[in-house]
Amino acid sequence: MKSKFTILSLALLCPAVMFSQEMTQTTATTESTMMDDSPRFNSWSISFGGGVPLMQHADLRSIQSGNTLVGYSAYFSIDKAISHAFGLKLQYDRGEIRQGYFNTKDQAPADASTSLQVAGRTQYDAISLLGDINLSNLLRRVDSKSEFRWAIHGYAGAGLLAYRAYQKDEFGQRMMTEKKPFKFNSMFGQAGAGLKYKISNRIDIEGRLMYVMTGDDEFDGGGDQYSAVNSITAKHSDNFFNATLGLTLNLGSRSNHLMWHDPLQEAYSKINELENKVDNFEVCKAGDKDNDGVCDDWDRQLDTPAGARVDGSGVALDVDMDGVIDLYDKCVTVPGPVENEGCPVNNNNGVVSGDETALSGVEFDLNSDRILPNNTPILNSAIGYINSTNSSYTVVGATDTRGTESYNQTLSERRANNVRQYLITNGADASKLEARGNGKFDLKYPECDPASKCPEWKNRANRRVYFKAK
Repeated sequence: MKSKFTILSLALLCPAVMFSQEMTQTTATTESTMMDDSPRFNSWSISFGGGVPLMQHADLRSIQSGNTLVGYSAYFSIDKAISHAFGLKLQYDRGEIRQGYFNTKDQAPADASTSLQVAGRTQYDAISLLGDINLSNLLRRVDSKSEFRWAIHGYAGAGLLAYRAYQKDEFGQRMMTEKKPFKFNSMFGQAGAGLKYKISNRIDIEGRLMYVMTGDDEFDGGGDQYSAVNSITAKHSDNFFNATLGLTLNLGSRSNHLMWHDPLQEAYSKINELENKVDNFEVCKAGDKDNDGVCDDWDRQLDTPAGARVDGSGVALDVDMDGVIDLYDKCVTVPGPVENEGCPVNNNNGVVSGDETALSGVEFDLNSDRILPNNTPILNSAIGYINSTNSSYTVVGATDTRGTESYNQTLSERRANNVRQYLITNGADASKLEARGNGKFDLKYPECDPASKCPEWKNRANRRVYFKAK
């Protein structure tokens, strides 16, 4: 009974343990995903500030005839950064502008006194949506590595405007115009620029100058468009400047705000990080026994002679592919036998002179008699040498061992004739040249029969045309 009870207990316990492990893994995965998807920067902030509005594009102005009338303004906005260079602001503005007209010398309107003195006062409320462009991030120098604490911002947007405009003259003060909010005809726009300074990761201070376009000729308190005040100057709308000083509070749990993020700084840090990784990386764990710069793990030639140039696989270079590496080859670009230190020999088995290296052979693609463009310099050099000597030469064509004997014989003859014709066409003495095809029985590398026994570079070397002195 006790044994059965133990088995039953284990049977009930196993699913519970498995469910608990699964829940733990799911929770860990969810937390990991949340960490991966969480933002790296704060993108929300609030801004507020105050300043002085000055109406200068109107009939009644804040600065007129040496007199200055100063009002006040305040703003509050909720800001969202879309990227490091662009954001949006939902902004509320409130203020009072004071302006006047004082005329003691100039000609006044016909229906006004020559000593016209009128004061205006406009109280306004506005809600607008502004685009915010971080010009400093757009125009940043690519070599700047200093900490980014100053930024120039550009603003532009539109919204709804409500106001009450008052006028004061010798008859007293009275309200001339009142415009209710949230109406289509109360649309206005504003644009300007600001200079921000980063006090800390949480607080910025900003000086801002905005130009507000009301689109309304009655905004200055001058009354309707036919009034004496609105006849002073030919203005179609009353606009004003608003200079403010404010603070921005960056919200969120991250250490920095997206608008202060400099992608170039991040690029520099990534480059430095990669450079440090490369500097600290142990390149060859298995060593480099022959010191050719290629690790033994992927070195195909572990006994490269000291001083020899190698390719990416650690094999010593042999440019002319004659079996003598460049380090020991006295004719690096002209094929020759090993016993002659990589230089070609003439019919008498003597060493070919330095000038005669111009008669090096040319190679062909598989099943082709077309002269390759990279071979034309060799043939052009051969023309001058042939014409400067008293010897005659046989242009000999050959193939690799693939294909039938008859096919390769015909192909070798075509190759030889094509080379001979090229030389003659380009100025070689035809009487000094004849062509002959040796087919598949004139191999530079005899061990390549069949072709499958050799690498492709050796088979290519067998597909050639070379010159033989008579």
